[in-house]
Amino acid sequence: MYVSTTAPGFRASAYRIGWYGGAQARLVWRSGRVAGRHQHRPRLKSGTRTVQADWERTTAVPTGGWPEGAYLLRLDAESGHQRYVPMIVRSASASGKTLLVHAVATWQAYNRWGDYSLYEGKDGGYGSRSLAVSFDRPYDKNGAEKFMVYERAAVVLAERLGIPLAYTTGVDIHRAPSVLRGATTVVSLGHDEYWTPEQRRYVTRARDAGTNLVFLGANTCFRRVRLEPLETGSVRTVVCYKSDYKDDPYLVNHPTMPTNDFRSPPAAQPESSLTGVLYEGYPTDAPYVVHGTDHWIFAGTGVKRRDSFDHLVGVEYDRVMPQTPAPGPMEIVAHSPLVCKGRSSHSDSAYYTVPSGAGVFATGTMRWVEALMAGTRENGGNHGMDARTGAFVTRATENVLRAFAAGPAAKRMPPARDNVRSVYGHNGHTTEKTDR
Repeated sequence: MYVSTTAPGFRASAYRIGWYGGAQARLVWRSGRVAGRHQHRPRLKSGTRTVQADWERTTAVPTGGWPEGAYLLRLDAESGHQRYVPMIVRSASASGKTLLVHAVATWQAYNRWGDYSLYEGKDGGYGSRSLAVSFDRPYDKNGAEKFMVYERAAVVLAERLGIPLAYTTGVDIHRAPSVLRGATTVVSLGHDEYWTPEQRRYVTRARDAGTNLVFLGANTCFRRVRLEPLETGSVRTVVCYKSDYKDDPYLVNHPTMPTNDFRSPPAAQPESSLTGVLYEGYPTDAPYVVHGTDHWIFAGTGVKRRDSFDHLVGVEYDRVMPQTPAPGPMEIVAHSPLVCKGRSSHSDSAYYTVPSGAGVFATGTMRWVEALMAGTRENGGNHGMDARTGAFVTRATENVLRAFAAGPAAKRMPPARDNVRSVYGHNGHTTEKTDR
């Protein structure tokens, strides 16, 4: 653990996230007092404007015997300040289990610690942004914002269900895809935007071997990134030039490996061929409108056709695009009218199956995981969603995870009924994501 603090000392505590009878976390370790030290300023690599904190190690955390899972380290300074460090104790295998995949590349892409992210530089401008970001720096804000907002509630729900679980990250699938072998389900959590082509290829291969897929957010698998190792061989850098991909010197010898959007040339590969839906816009705030009331995903929710749930669609959304590549049969189970930047469109929740028997469900909204907390004491930043919405999303998520945990969904559940043509009598139009 590498810590910089102006306090004379601090203590660290490690909590495993889970159900624990409603407590949602369990203390597994606590340090003694650690002397504080203010470490030197990070350096900025000029070529890619990469912030890197080359700090000296403060202390070691003994993780031997810790169960695999999602953890938060809490740092408590003697000055009263507090900070979190998210950490995944990854599983060696997910055979026979539901694999939760934490989106650490996306965490890092949005991380502005040191005044730079993949979105903006020190002056707040897109043109001065980082072209590559390093894991060798803390996370900004409370240290665990992306995990807390888009992932934690899904972990708690999955643990409460008692289904066999495994844990990993997108970076670790890129490094060691063997973890996918025999998994019943792969779950992409609420904001999982940045993928490597290798990660995408391995997850697609798992689907085609019978592993179900769940996409609990929106804007998933949108950015194509490259991971670069340090001299030690460990992967510590996420590269994404985006609209400036032609400036990447790596392209000189690898012309078909740009770090731009998956749907963009060269090597265009729209994310819909995996997720079934395509990212369209930001920002929006709209009701979620049920379309297929008799679908097994909604069993026990009591919903009727055209029932709606305020604010559940946002802040980014996906939809089915009839003219883009996508597997089939494809069934739209929610079709939600919205307005984004003055333009009318829809967000879609969709379910499809493939010949291996795997089922794939995409929610089409980034607020799905946040909605799991709606109406509870955790209801702090979930955009006005109420307890009714929380109950609906919770039950639907439980239905999906339980059904998928039993094996290839198409072999046990009613088949997907292709309704894209009846829902979309005309071709939709996509809009490109902007970085502002």
